[in-house]
Order: sequence, then structure tokens, then C-alpha cells
Amino acid sequence: MTDDHTPAGLTGLEEPLRTDGFAFLRAATTRAMLEPYGLADWAGFAESWNRLGLDRYMADGGRYRRRRHATYAMSGQGVERKKHQPHYQSRDYNELNGGIERWFRPVETAVGAHPALMAVLRLLHRVVTDLTPPAGRPDAWHVEIHQFRIEARADEPGEPTPEGLHRDGVDWVFVLMVRRENVASGETSIHDLHRRPLGHFMLAEPLDAALVDDNRVYHGVTPVRPIDPARPAYRDVLVVTIRHQ
Repeated sequence: MTDDHTPAGLTGLEEPLRTDGFAFLRAATTRAMLEPYGLADWAGFAESWNRLGLDRYMADGGRYRRRRHATYAMSGQGVERKKHQPHYQSRDYNELNGGIERWFRPVETAVGAHPALMAVLRLLHRVVTDLTPPAGRPDAWHVEIHQFRIEARADEPGEPTPEGLHRDGVDWVFVLMVRRENVASGETSIHDLHRRPLGHFMLAEPLDAALVDDNRVYHGVTPVRPIDPARPAYRDVLVVTIRHQ
């Protein structure tokens, strides 16, 4: 892919993905990479996480996860939102909640076209195109976005990845920290296909981010717990998955 943008830190993102299968970005680096693609009104984008719906598909019985969902086609011609559809994972990739169509509330129309989200998708298109050999590049990528809020209570820790260490059955997974409020832990770990640890880090500040090659590594996140049980406690992230159509 060619375009007029050369985001700051692009090599620093792509090289770890080539060598290790994952990359962790601090907020300042993420922001510098997104700004050439139109990042704006981050506060307004983040505020939309206050309007998610309860995830009622949790096979563990938990009521700690809220989310909205949307799908897109992403190509050199741009990003186009698709008709609302269910989220599906086979039980090969999600033993806990997979094997069924899961219908979540759609991402709000304005949020689905927000400049912060569009900046994320345009940057990711550049990166995954750079990292995919020309013969293997689809005409358009299938993209799913998930707005997640994981709530934590004194009697019920929040599980960002209740299925445990896993792969998602896609090509790429991008996780962007939106907000942490009154929570402890939530450390991300990366493992190779033999489940040997490769690295770990904390998405702690808004715009901290991670991108993983789902064909090459597993990832998981430890439970979050409230620091002060008397106050609301939650972890908000944007998750973007990208795969061949």
C-alpha cells in the first residue's frame, strides 16, 4: 500500500510484529502514529463507553462485561461499515463462549464514524498491508470492532479474557486502552504457539496499545479488581480484529 502518510514510529511497530509477533505501544507513540490519520476528539470518543450494553452471553454466569460491536470492510478504497451482524467464534478458539452467534448492541452511528476510530482503522490498514505479502493481501479485510467495559466488584473480579490464554481465529488483533478507573491488575501476557511466555505488559494509560499477529501468538489478560470497593471500578478498551474476507 502507498499513501502520503508516514506515521511516527511505524518501523518501531512493524519490526517487533515481524520478529516477535506482537508489539506494545506507549500512549505518546500511539498518538503520534494516529494523528496523521485524523485522530481528534479523543474525549468524546472515550465518553461513548458509558453507553454500552450488558453482555448476556457469558457462559461463566458473569455480569461484569459490557460491549458494543460493529463490522467493516477495509481496503485501499477506504473503510465502509457493514450491515449489523452477529459476532461468531468457533469453540476451537473460544471454548467458553464460542460456537453460537452472539448479537450485541451495535456501535452508535456517530461513534462508528468517529475520527478517532477512523484514524485507528486507517493506521491498521497501513500496517497490516505492509506486513502481508502482496500475494496474500485480500481485496478487502473483514474488520470487527468491540467496545468493552470490564467492571470489577469486591465480590466479582472482572475478566478481560474469561476464556483464558487464547487466539481469536483472525489475522490481527489490536487492543487500545481507553480508560482504567479504580482498578488494579489487568496485565497482558503474550505466549508463542507452544504457550511459552514471550512478554508481558500493562495497558495503563489512555492510548496505550498492543497489536498481535493472531496466527503466531496467544494473548491473555489477568483479572481486574477494585482498588476502592466502595467506588465504581472498570477497564475500558477498544478491540479491533482483522482477517481475510
